[in-house]
Amino acid sequence: MPLIAYKEQRILSPQQLRKLSEHKYSCFSASLLDPLLQPWWNWLVSQTPLWLAPNLITIVGLILNIVTTLILICYSPNGVEPPPRWTCLLCALGLFVYQSLDSIDGKQARRTNTSSPLGELFDHGCDSISTIFVALSACISCQLGHYPNWLFFQCFCAIALFYCAHWQTYVSGTMRFGRIDVTEAQFSIIAIHLVSALLGPEIWLTKMPYLECETRCLPFYMASGIDLSLALRYSKSILNEGCGKNGSSVAGTSVLSPSIPLTLVVLPALMIAQKSPENIFTEHASVFILAFGMVAAKITNKLVIAHMTKAEMEYLDWSLLGPALLFLNQYFNCIVPEIWLLWFTLAWGTQDLLRYCAQVCLEICQHLRIDLFRIPHGPKLLNTISVGSQINFGVDKNGSTSHRKSKSKVH
Repeated sequence: MPLIAYKEQRILSPQQLRKLSEHKYSCFSASLLDPLLQPWWNWLVSQTPLWLAPNLITIVGLILNIVTTLILICYSPNGVEPPPRWTCLLCALGLFVYQSLDSIDGKQARRTNTSSPLGELFDHGCDSISTIFVALSACISCQLGHYPNWLFFQCFCAIALFYCAHWQTYVSGTMRFGRIDVTEAQFSIIAIHLVSALLGPEIWLTKMPYLECETRCLPFYMASGIDLSLALRYSKSILNEGCGKNGSSVAGTSVLSPSIPLTLVVLPALMIAQKSPENIFTEHASVFILAFGMVAAKITNKLVIAHMTKAEMEYLDWSLLGPALLFLNQYFNCIVPEIWLLWFTLAWGTQDLLRYCAQVCLEICQHLRIDLFRIPHGPKLLNTISVGSQINFGVDKNGSTSHRKSKSKVH
């Protein structure tokens, strides 16, 4: 969508909608935990009513994840104050429920024979939002606000790596999950919340025996190592696995082109946080992360759509208005209080993301003649579906048989 046409009625062109209809999901997973969790996911989906739409399952999990994180943020907005134990327990529960529901939406789509490209897009869109809240909640649970630079690094690493996962998919045409990836990260964060709930958040401030560092350094260093490993893996894939002509992306564009939107989010965020005369990041860490996280979620969703429709990635976006105003305000010596513009960035970015996602879903539903949150009467069930029988062959968390090799996703 051109930047000058913010209220343009149509977002997806007829050609993009046609390409979307032809899209086939390709996935490779080598996750350590996914095979172990298959029995739980298979049992859970078997208990799910057949009238429950897959996308409704996903959105319910996301809402619960967001609500539990917002409760945690209310008690520790900067990650400095120790949150009550029960808020950490709520976050652990909320993330576990979201992870479980997010893992059965594709299975439910197979079960009810309601698979469509919209399911994949909706799933990734919810994940892009969840990533922000999950990363922030983990940092608050560890009271990482005492070290603002660490907090910034961990949250923006999570945001950037999620974007890079879809960047390499845009380049190679296949989404790849390593041995330590999304599921492992989610359960690690659940463990962090449970430690805070059982032993109290203060446990992260204690010194480890024989080591001159606090306990919270342990998850930080482990996460940093995993971040580095994932960054190297994504870089290798992006530079060497282009599936288009002459090693280009699925759209035939430069494999480096998606770096521009990401840079336009992360670099201004870093400069604004470091140069702020009002210490806007230190004083309002949660608002800052959520504001820039919504902008990042918007460009990630646009990247997912570009991949699924084999279209060129757009560089500029209306969601960048907030970061641009914050940057210009600092350039002109903060003629407007920074906190005002930060809240504007959060409000503007949130409404822009929701408006965009709603419009895209509406256009796809109209094109495919399906409903977003409703299953048509009398769904045709696949032959006994026997999701449990798929375990021996390996299935990804969304129900497609792709644990050892790439096949088409069915959600």
